[in-house]
Amino acid sequence: MSTHQPPMPQAPASVPDWQAVPGGPYPGYTSPIPVVRTHLGHALTSEWTKIKSVRSTMWTLGVFVLLVLGIGLLSGSVVSSHSGSQSLSDQNPLQFGFFGLLLGSMCIITLGVLTTASEYGTGMIRTTMTACPSRARVLAAKSMVFFAVAFVVTLATSGFVAMVHASMLEGVGGARTPSTDDWLKATVGVSVYIALLGLFSLLIGSVIRHSAGAITIMIGAVLAPLVIALFMASQSLSKIREWLLEYSIPSQMSCFYDNSLSSSGPTGWDPLWIMLGLTAAAFAGAWALLQKRDV
Repeated sequence: MSTHQPPMPQAPASVPDWQAVPGGPYPGYTSPIPVVRTHLGHALTSEWTKIKSVRSTMWTLGVFVLLVLGIGLLSGSVVSSHSGSQSLSDQNPLQFGFFGLLLGSMCIITLGVLTTASEYGTGMIRTTMTACPSRARVLAAKSMVFFAVAFVVTLATSGFVAMVHASMLEGVGGARTPSTDDWLKATVGVSVYIALLGLFSLLIGSVIRHSAGAITIMIGAVLAPLVIALFMASQSLSKIREWLLEYSIPSQMSCFYDNSLSSSGPTGWDPLWIMLGLTAAAFAGAWALLQKRDV
């Protein structure tokens, strides 16, 4: 009685792609997902996706645009209606964009804080750091994306308001024609300043890691010096009062319109360099703490 043995399995002619190369770290298997060396561009793409996907971005920037346009155009129309007044004699007609930007800066501050602090509140920061273990790269990508968004939005709105004011107030009350320097400071200069202020808020949010706390600190930093100075009536506190008035954020913003709240202190483009120095110091502090602390 004859028996038939099943044929022996033949070895494959070639090793499939999913098998490991002999001598590899995981013999028998290699992931089909290609290994790509990540770089700053990947982190920028990730942060751009996040900032454009959350509702807080649209809400805060939407309110910012409404405040800047609404208050700016309203102030311009009120002044232009008093065409017989000489109160604008030889003054910059672009200065009325200051009021809307001052209130709108609160929105930029809020968005800056939420860009970092909200990830700690939701736990998303763990996913972010897992996908990109380089913490310095994550902080740099957040800063670059936020600064670009804040600058572009502020430049667009402030530039539109400046053009309307220049047209609306031309020759009204003896207002002078804005010079090239006036245009640059009222558009590019103040936009860079507000974007840096928002970036400073982002870095404070990274240090505090709490949205409400960081927003409170930043709003206090903007408004408290000016309010405190207004209540310092004593002659012995005059130097402190002057210093607070000169270096308060509202006073520095008004310098871009040649309408400072004090007769001394920063002028011209000086506030921009002050804010740049503060932001650089905050970035160094946030980076150092990010390296030391757990997420």
